[in-house]
Amino acid sequence: MVHRTVEALRTWFALDTDFERRPADPRGAYRRDVWLGLTLTALSVAGVELARSAGFLQDDTTPVWLLYLLSAAGALPLVLRRRYPLAVLAVVYTHFLLVGLTVPAVVLTQVLQVVYFLTLYTAVAWARDRRAMLLVVSACLAVMFGWLFWQLVISTSLQDYLAAEGLLDDPPGTVSPLTAIVLVNWLTNIAYFFGAVAVGQVGWNSARRRAQLAEQARTIARQADALREQAVVTDRLRIARELHDVVAHHVSVIGIHAAAARRVLARDGAGPQDAQESLTTIESASRDAVEQMRGLVGTLRRADDDAGPRKDRSPEPGLADIADLAAGDDGLDVEYRLVVAPDGDPPAGAAPDVPASLGLSLYRTAQEALANVRKHSTARTARVTVRVERRGLPDDARFAHGFAEVEVLDDGRPRPGSGGTGLGLMGLRERVAVHHGAAEIGPRVTGGYRVRVRLPLPEESA
Repeated sequence: MVHRTVEALRTWFALDTDFERRPADPRGAYRRDVWLGLTLTALSVAGVELARSAGFLQDDTTPVWLLYLLSAAGALPLVLRRRYPLAVLAVVYTHFLLVGLTVPAVVLTQVLQVVYFLTLYTAVAWARDRRAMLLVVSACLAVMFGWLFWQLVISTSLQDYLAAEGLLDDPPGTVSPLTAIVLVNWLTNIAYFFGAVAVGQVGWNSARRRAQLAEQARTIARQADALREQAVVTDRLRIARELHDVVAHHVSVIGIHAAAARRVLARDGAGPQDAQESLTTIESASRDAVEQMRGLVGTLRRADDDAGPRKDRSPEPGLADIADLAAGDDGLDVEYRLVVAPDGDPPAGAAPDVPASLGLSLYRTAQEALANVRKHSTARTARVTVRVERRGLPDDARFAHGFAEVEVLDDGRPRPGSGGTGLGLMGLRERVAVHHGAAEIGPRVTGGYRVRVRLPLPEESA
């Protein structure tokens, strides 16, 4: 029980914290403290004069100027109360002890009682070293209650007052009048001075909570900025992948057929009609590239339009568009197959139920793989296989709800001097990582090259 009480007090007084409470505007706060100290100094001097004029100090033989000086000395240190809270507390309570033992009527004036309360409150509320605060405050309280006990022991005025009123011979209550007055005096002082400690500690704890909340707000703001920056970087990577995939595919087709048209026109006796097929393919590929670029730019510029409906944008390609991608007449013979299990192959042209984001990634995978075949391989044939499996793979938890994959195989060899930058395969692997899928990219033992990307289906699609 005692241990828990000690721990509770240590926690409440925050003896192990490194937080230091300081004014938000030090210059303004210290300036206000100077004015407060000077005001209380003037009021304490005025309070002593009023007490002397009312006859409370008529039995005191101390010179008037000394009464003024002692009263001012008790309040003046408050001009530094928040700059040096513990030092001010020690000075004021030393003044309280010395003056209280010699001229007790001065320390009992109302203004100085407020000064003692305010000094104690300030020390608890603003002390930067909490352990030192607890030691100094405990010492000051011991001094104050020791003085109070001493005054009750040596004073005979209270006994004389009770005898004159006849309360000693005929006590009005169950407790003797002397005991009741002493207890009331002690309870009043306990409530007064310990109340100052409690209010000061509540103020310090509140300041620490505000500082913690402010630091949390700054941390959240920094994290939000970092997340925004990360989102920008992620979006830039996505845009880079989209631009590479869109441009690389169609530009490679344009390059191949432009070279074919040049060779045809360079042959002796060849006419423009001989290059018509290649030029038609170039025209179609360039038109498709422009359309897809417009769609991508439109996606980047999309915004709410209150003036009317937004202009129609072409949807991003998906799984169902891979068949059209494979059917392009660009000199490469591509075989396309769609395999769906366990329900079997769907009717021709039907797209399996795969989320659009997965479908787009699989489409871009097939597009990049076919573009690489045309640019970097001697292959004349390729096979594109799309598989959708709605049953999970027991040996891989990523595909517990099924998977969708695309596989591109070719029968060629690397074309000499046609090495690329590797950005396309890098973007492909980034797409796989975003969806937590698996990729198998590289040459086959039996010849040719394989690009296979497998992406997990979400639970609701399983």
